[in-house]
Amino acid sequence: MKNITLSVDEETYRCARIAAAERNTTVSALVRDYLRTFARAADADPDPAAALFAALDCAQGFRAADRLTREEAHAR
Repeated sequence: MKNITLSVDEETYRCARIAAAERNTTVSALVRDYLRTFARAADADPDPAAALFAALDCAQGFRAADRLTREEAHAR
């Protein structure tokens, strides 16, 4: 198995550790799975659902706490 060294900012690393813990895995395993998926996607037809979820995973600045209140959403 080959090793890859990469650098990420503190916040990205913190989020990755949290995501890994929520999935009961490691950051290395998440990166390995992503790279496998990425490599396979280059060989196959793009899956629209996978592309959507990948875009959502990369979205920045979105927080559930930023949602509109019921009153704001229904204001006319």
